[in-house]
Formats: sequence, C-alpha cells, structure tokens
Amino acid sequence: MLSMWRDTAAMPEYGRLEGDVRTDVLVIGGGMAGILCAHFLRQAGVDCVLAEADRLCAGTTGNTTAKITSQHGLVYDGLLRRFGAEKAGMYLHANEAALARYRGMCREIDCGFEEKDAFVYSLDDRGKLEKELAALEKLGFHAGFTDKLPLPFPVAGAVRFERQAQFDPLRFAAAAARGLRAYEHTPVRRLEGTSAVTDRGTIRAEKVIVTTHFPFLNRHGSYFLKMYQHRSYVLALENAANVGGMYVDEAAEGLSFRNAQGMLLLGGGSHRTGKQGGGWRELEAFAKRHYPRAHIRYRWAAQDCMTLDGVPYIGPYSARTENLYAATGFNKWGMTSAMAAAMLLTDMVQGKRPDDAPVFSPSRSMLRPQLALNALEAAASLLTPTAPRCPHMGCALKWNAQEHSWDCPCHGSRFTQEGGLIENPAMRDLELEG
Repeated sequence: MLSMWRDTAAMPEYGRLEGDVRTDVLVIGGGMAGILCAHFLRQAGVDCVLAEADRLCAGTTGNTTAKITSQHGLVYDGLLRRFGAEKAGMYLHANEAALARYRGMCREIDCGFEEKDAFVYSLDDRGKLEKELAALEKLGFHAGFTDKLPLPFPVAGAVRFERQAQFDPLRFAAAAARGLRAYEHTPVRRLEGTSAVTDRGTIRAEKVIVTTHFPFLNRHGSYFLKMYQHRSYVLALENAANVGGMYVDEAAEGLSFRNAQGMLLLGGGSHRTGKQGGGWRELEAFAKRHYPRAHIRYRWAAQDCMTLDGVPYIGPYSARTENLYAATGFNKWGMTSAMAAAMLLTDMVQGKRPDDAPVFSPSRSMLRPQLALNALEAAASLLTPTAPRCPHMGCALKWNAQEHSWDCPCHGSRFTQEGGLIENPAMRDLELEG
C-alpha cells in the first residue's frame, strides 16, 4: 500500500552497478540518511559512491510521517538521568542542528516545508510532563506547557516545542539525490575489508558508511542484540480536522497527528515486529468514532529500529573495525536523526571529531533492561518448534494477518507470503516448503 509520499514521488533513477569501481567513501543504503551522507560528501569535494539494494527511498523513508523535530517523546528527563547533563545536551544540540540544516536546505528545495509547533501529550500523567519541562530547563531549552489541544479527547497536558517542522520527505530526498554517483538494484552481499562485493562488481573504497536501516554485518557491533524493530501504521484522512501542529502521545502505543496536503495523518496501532498489535483496525475504529465524516485516502505502515536506551547508534561500526561507520536505531524519529547522522558521519570520515558524537557512540554500554528482553525474545523464538525460520539467525517467523507477511519477532526481518524479502536484516528470500 503506497504512502501519500510514494504516490506522488518523482525520485531520480540510477542504473545497476556493472563492473568494478573505486571511490574514497562508499555509502551503503539509499534512504534519507544515506542520501544526505552522499550529498554532503559531494558538496565537500569527497569522491563518494552510494549503493542501494532496491530503489532510493524504497524503505522506511517513504513511509514516515515526516516530522522534523528535536522533541522525541519525553526523552530529556531520561537522558539526564542515564547520561548526565553534558551528553543530554549533545543529543539536544545535534537534533537542533539537524532542524536548522533542514530549514536552510528547504529554502532552496520545494518540498512542502512548514514550521509547526510540536507537542508531546499525556492522557493522564501531568507529572511526567513536569519532569520533562524541568529537564529541559536544566539544559537551557525553553519549552512550553498546555492542557488545551485541538484533539478529540481530553489530555492531562502537553510539552510544546515551538518552530519545529514538517515536509514531504521524498520531494526533499529527490532534490538531495540528484547528481550523486549512485547505483540502484545493487545489493552489497559482503564486505572484504572496505571493499563491497555486489552481484555484478566490487566497489573498492577507503571508508564505508552503512545506512541500511538495520546493519547487515552480524560479526561486528552486536546490533542483533542491542536493537529490535517496531511497526506502526498511518491513515491519511480526507474531510478530517486541521490540528494545526504535530502531536504524539508520550505512551509507546499512543496516537500521533499532523496534517499534510489537506489531509489528517493519523498514526498509531504500533507493536513490536512479529507481535500482535492494533494496526490499521485500531486507527479505523478511532477515525470512525471521532471523525465520522472522514474517509481514508491512503494507508501505509512503517518499521523502525529501536535501541536499548532510546538513542541512535551513529559512529564507528564497532570498537574493532576501522574505516567502517554506521547509522541506525532512529527510534521512530528518522527524519531528524537521519540529518543528525549525516552531519556527524560526514565529519568523521573526513577526520574531524564532532562535539556531539560521544552520546551516539555505537560502542556505549549495552547494560540496559531492554537487552534482557531482546535476549529472552530471541531465545523463545529459537526454541519455538514451528516453520518457517528466518534466514537471518534462524528465529521462528510469525504470520502477520493484517499485512499478509511473515515477520521475525527477534530482529524484525519480514517476507512476503511467497517468501520474498521485504525488510532486513535478513539478506535473502525465505525458502518456503511446498
């Protein structure tokens, strides 16, 4: 099911790699983060190749709700407690810098960029909001409070960030991708040092940036242990309310709202990949109850990588790898995080040391409660005596009746009913018997 962005997108097209090439930097993965890395490197005069297994922006970027904001739920109170004021400030600064970079670029790109206030609301816990406001005050950031929102239900209150933004992600990405040295339909099968082996040639690079949503190299970085994937759903409703801003529930399974092209984007129904959740049915029931005159123009779903501590992994792929970098785990805030990642990584591969990099280090401590939950989920799935099994690491797949797909509850790979690969980290199709 096409998102509204995909339905109207006009992405530039690039051919398949045929033969061997050399470059200074190879970017693997052609979503927003990969395109921005390649774009900034090209601007800096660095020879760069972008390799994408499918089409540019064929994955999560085309299914976002496209909010650009440094307000990622009620995160700053937790960041202060886990990391301290210095690193919490790095996170805030990196995301504010990303918002500013979008603002500057969008002056030259016609992509529906609009400044909007962003709100994180709570249905019943004003105390959480007050803690978040106190944390932001400690970080020197001004945020507001309100208990009156143009939503069809009462709230305990909301934290407001002024002058955040929203846009059409594919119109923006199309402009950023023009003129790149890029190859589509060119999956990287393996890395030999910093040389990437593809089906029809090898790309020899000095440095490699991996922006493949979920990193595909299992032997480095332990990403299969320190991430899981989450699905969420969107309805684009015609003849519904204009809410005038961007809104998201602080609860993990709550609802989000924004307007675009005269429609209301209603998001929610989320669940861990491979588990049961509300999906579109939950959103349809909500729309029928609260917007009875609306009708559904588009529906789509997105998949997001979630980290152990709610902070993306951006930087050296692992402590043991040289000249290899990664950006992943954007925790449902992919547009701002993609820009922040591109700004950090393009500095790193040029030998610079960005001030905000330490908080995002992929080699930071894995000792978080979510690690035990991920390990238990993987163990339970591996011991489940059912077929089919995921070709990534052998976990038992679950049938997703709403989306007619086989989904992996361990690491989030997804396959069509016939076994075709939809989502990584698996790198090949599913072999179904019979």
